[in-house]
Amino acid sequence: MRLIRFQRGSDATAKEGRLEGDAVIAPSGRYALSAVRLLPPCTPSKIVCLGRNYAAHAKELGNEVPERPMLFLKPPSSVIGPEEAIVLPKSTRVDYEAELALVIGRRCRNVSAGEAMEVILGYTCLNDVSDREAQGWEKNWVRAKGFDTSAPLGPVIVTKDEIGEPFHVVLRLNGEVRQDGTTRDLLFPIPRLIEEITSVMTLEEGDVIATGTPAGVGPLSPGDVVEVEIEGIGILRNPVR
Repeated sequence: MRLIRFQRGSDATAKEGRLEGDAVIAPSGRYALSAVRLLPPCTPSKIVCLGRNYAAHAKELGNEVPERPMLFLKPPSSVIGPEEAIVLPKSTRVDYEAELALVIGRRCRNVSAGEAMEVILGYTCLNDVSDREAQGWEKNWVRAKGFDTSAPLGPVIVTKDEIGEPFHVVLRLNGEVRQDGTTRDLLFPIPRLIEEITSVMTLEEGDVIATGTPAGVGPLSPGDVVEVEIEGIGILRNPVR
């Protein structure tokens, strides 16, 4: 299934449903996709992100490849949906980072790699927008990674019975391909990530794991349009201001 959250017309209430072609199917009725506004497809209590999980990306930023999964967090307040604007903070450089995101399907803790796929609900797109200036001086990356609008998410969650690895991750800036990678190149595969994260913290239903970004990151400017596309999931498109 392709799961969504949406608003319709003047009703600000967030509704849940599924997407079938261009039709939105929900308990409240059936609507044309063009008649609704897509929201972030889940409401995570936290977004757990992976740093330097592609060797080529670590190299392009002059960093060493980590020996263990390198974790950091984005807060729920950083999340925006498709077509919402990324609002740049005051910084000398803010970068895009296209990523495959996992959505957790149930509360879990201490999940082994062998059982990891059982706790995944599905997959979606994420843009880990990053303030490089702040990242350079603040070692915990709170300002760099957690500012409002720094986690575009969506457009849908494709359930794990519909899709699986490898995932092809592409980012386009103003229509030009800037990142083009595959999860075949992850340093730490998805089961290992879930095992590592759940050994540290409880994951709740709807939480998100961002699996890292391939090489090709670069700066955003006001007026840009950035698109993250993952084959089989869709396109997450956001303007920049």
